[in-house]
Amino acid sequence: MLVVIKSPKLRFSDIGYIRHDDKSISLELYSAGVAVDTISVNHLVCVSQGCMTKNSFNQEYLNTNYPDDFIQNILMRKPIFQKQGYHKTEDGFYQTIKSQNYSIQYKVQKKNLYFKDRKNHIIFKLKDIDE
Repeated sequence: MLVVIKSPKLRFSDIGYIRHDDKSISLELYSAGVAVDTISVNHLVCVSQGCMTKNSFNQEYLNTNYPDDFIQNILMRKPIFQKQGYHKTEDGFYQTIKSQNYSIQYKVQKKNLYFKDRKNHIIFKLKDIDE
């Protein structure tokens, strides 16, 4: 799948693969066919720099106001923020969430995921590539 991640500390745009089982999920990131990083999530979030709590990951890489299950829900294409602003669509759902801490548009479709937080300059895009 095509993966785009932009945040103050993370920048990536290339190919990635999501692998998961009942207990964990990981996003393997590749650039020019070479594995460059993996983000693994179970009870901790692990990146090439080491493992940390989900709350610490949000503080360091995303936004301190995001819920602990945020990155896991994004990678699993599940609703975020306890379904706040949730609207079902024909092939998925979208959420619009606004507060003083974030301004989020989140859209999940069968082959695409789009997340944008305008206030915090964070973008996630996942697009399935037909093989």
